[in-house]
Amino acid sequence: MKPIRMVDLATQYQHIKSEIDSAIMNVLGHSGYINGPEVKAFQASLESYLNVKHVIPCANGTDALQVAMMALGLKPGDEVITASFTYVATAEVISLLGLTPVLVDVYPETFNIDPSAIEAAITPKTKAIVPVHLFGQCADMESIMDIARKHNLFIIEDTAQAIGAEYTFKDGSKKYAGTIGTVGTTSFFPSKNLGCYGDGGAIFTNDDALADNLRMICNHGQSKLYTHDVIGVNSRLDSIQAAVLNTKLKYLNEYTSHRVSLANAYDKVFANNSNLTTPKRSESSTHVFHQYTLKLNGVDRMGLKTYMESKGIPCMIYYPIPLHMQKAFKDERYKEGMFPVTEMLCSCVVSLPMHTEMDEEQINYVTSNLLNYLKN
Repeated sequence: MKPIRMVDLATQYQHIKSEIDSAIMNVLGHSGYINGPEVKAFQASLESYLNVKHVIPCANGTDALQVAMMALGLKPGDEVITASFTYVATAEVISLLGLTPVLVDVYPETFNIDPSAIEAAITPKTKAIVPVHLFGQCADMESIMDIARKHNLFIIEDTAQAIGAEYTFKDGSKKYAGTIGTVGTTSFFPSKNLGCYGDGGAIFTNDDALADNLRMICNHGQSKLYTHDVIGVNSRLDSIQAAVLNTKLKYLNEYTSHRVSLANAYDKVFANNSNLTTPKRSESSTHVFHQYTLKLNGVDRMGLKTYMESKGIPCMIYYPIPLHMQKAFKDERYKEGMFPVTEMLCSCVVSLPMHTEMDEEQINYVTSNLLNYLKN
C-alpha cells in the first residue's frame, strides 16, 4: 500500500505529468512569466466553468479577500461580519484594512455561518458579510442574500475550500460557490481542490465596474501603464501557475467525483457509530469535500490522532482555537462561551485524509484503524 497522506500531490502530478510538463515548458519557451497568455487562457476557462462574467486572477487567496474589500470601498471602522470557525485569513484581512471584524457562530451540522447570528450582529456600521463555504459546501446563501438585501450589505464569498460546489435556490436555479454574492474569492494553494504548484488566487464577479476596479487594484491601481487611478497592490498570478491551473481545471469535475466517492465510503463505514458524527450534507448545496471532517462524541481526540499517526495515518484538526479566542483577535466584546457551537466544534472535530489519489485499500486501512481505536 502506498503511504497515506492528507494530500498526495506527487501522485496526482504523475497522472497528468506530460500535460503539466508541456504547459510549463511552453511558458519557459516564450518567457512571458507575468501576464502571459496562460493567465488569460486560464481566466477565460474559469469564467466559462463557473458561468461568471469576470475572473480576476491574483497572487493568493488572502490577497483576493483584501482586494475585494478594497474594491468595494470599505473604510476603517466599517464592520464586516464573518464566522469565528474558519481559517485566520478570513478575518485577518478585515483587520489589516482597519475594518472591524464581527465574529459570529455557525451551524453545528454543516459548520457554516448561521444566518440568524448574522442578523443579530448587524449594526449601523455593518457594511459587508463574508460567508465562508467551509470544508467544501456552500453556506445558506439564500438566507444570507435576503439579509444583505434587507440591510443593503455587500456579500464577499470566501470560496477557498469550495470551488466547484453548486448551490440550488428554492426556485430551482443554480449557481457555483463564489458567483452568488457581490464578489467571490478563492485560493489555489497547492492542497486546494484546484491547486497550483505555489501560491495563487482569484476573484469573481458579474459586476463590470467592480471587475475593472478589482483589476486596477491588483496591478498597482493602474488603469493603463503608469496611470494610477486608485491605491493598489501588486497581486498577480504568474504564467507558470496559470498554466498548471488551466491544465488541472479540465480534471476538476473528475477530482470532485472521486472525493465524493471517498466521502461516501467513509460515511458508509461510520454511519452507525455513536462515537462519530459524519459530515452533514446540505440540502441546498453539493459538497466537494475539500476536507472530510468528523465530530467525535466522547472520544479522546489527541489520543485518536496520536494512535492514527502511529499507524501512518495523518489526521488534522481544523480548527483547534476559534478566532474569538485567538490572541490576535482579543476583544472585550468576545468572551469564552459566547459562541457555543464554534467552541464545541473546535474541541471535537478531526479531519481524515481526503484527496484525489486515495484508493480503496487506503480507505479500508484508515477506517479499520479508526474503528479499532474506538473499540479499545
